[in-house]
Amino acid sequence: MPRPLSARTASFTDSVIRRMTRVSLQHGAVNLSQGFPDFDPPQAILDRLAQVSHEGPHQYAVTWGAQNFREALAKKQSHYMGLPIDPDREIVATCGSTEAMMCAMMTVADPGDKVIVFSPFYENYGADTILSGAEPIYVPLDPQDFSFDPEVLEDAFRQRPKALILCNPSNPSGKVFTRAELEIIAALAEKYDAYVITDEVYEHIVYAPHQHTYFASLPGMWQRTLSCSSLSKTYSITGWRLGYIIAPEDIIERAKKVHDFLTVGCAAPLMEAVMPALEFSQDYYDGLLAKYTHKKDLFLRGLDGLGLAHTDPQGAYYVLLDIREYGYDSDLAFCEDLAARVGVGAVPGSSFFREPVNHLIRMHFAKNDETLYAALNRLESMRILKK
Repeated sequence: MPRPLSARTASFTDSVIRRMTRVSLQHGAVNLSQGFPDFDPPQAILDRLAQVSHEGPHQYAVTWGAQNFREALAKKQSHYMGLPIDPDREIVATCGSTEAMMCAMMTVADPGDKVIVFSPFYENYGADTILSGAEPIYVPLDPQDFSFDPEVLEDAFRQRPKALILCNPSNPSGKVFTRAELEIIAALAEKYDAYVITDEVYEHIVYAPHQHTYFASLPGMWQRTLSCSSLSKTYSITGWRLGYIIAPEDIIERAKKVHDFLTVGCAAPLMEAVMPALEFSQDYYDGLLAKYTHKKDLFLRGLDGLGLAHTDPQGAYYVLLDIREYGYDSDLAFCEDLAARVGVGAVPGSSFFREPVNHLIRMHFAKNDETLYAALNRLESMRILKK
């Protein structure tokens, strides 16, 4: 017999989110599990993509991102983050925010280091930590409002972690951390000399009256923050896999090397095709928020009309439904039955929690109105699942 495979990955399962997309396809269910839209990107991007398909570039770009792409991205993010970002020294383009997070983790963490992860969390964070050889320290968020207990958080910091992962706005909860909460995290990161790795992919989808604060913009936090994000959700191009890390020069110099050996570089034609989007005016981002505010209102009103208990997200485009009344011991089994018998795809909440939480499921509303109405029509029969 061959020698055993990696012990580090022995406990891994396939992504529950992606698995539920496959289950949805199998049963012809309306897929509200994996968070991608069913509407097109902005027309300006599509038009430029058509031109690039004939004109190029079609070969490798600079490993850490094409020059014009980094310059346009630095200009945009400098405006929104309120920080002067150097396109040559403080940005590395990555293959989506998934690679950005993995690259950031490998840049700061050594085997044996500890990393704080808030729970619930996007499923990749735990895996990123383990793949880096680090040990996650899970800090629970209050399931009522997804706030944290500062004393519990400081207990985690007392273990001298190398970094904390901050998803803001948060997937799956839709939590938008207040400035006061972020200042508590910042003070602890300073006190215990830890890095903060942020995932801010939903930075432009924050519902009034809540406001997004870029962690790197807080006093003293630029030097210890790796800001990760992606163009996927902002421009509805999840399949293009264009992400980035923004950080001080010394961090980016190391991240460039990690990124080079992970993926070499982003797709050159797609960096060129997305250029019009990086030059959009504020009107685009106002329109994006208005679109998602409408979708949130439509879907949550529909859930209310059906008498289904749910959270009210402050940002992003996910909602958690409470399924305690259905009598299931397993939220995964519930989601499989929901897809097969009701025709709607969702993600079991247990895949996001370190704690034994089995009464929540995640749905998303980044869909055309017709798709959301179709899902709500099917959810009218959801109580056939009651045991």
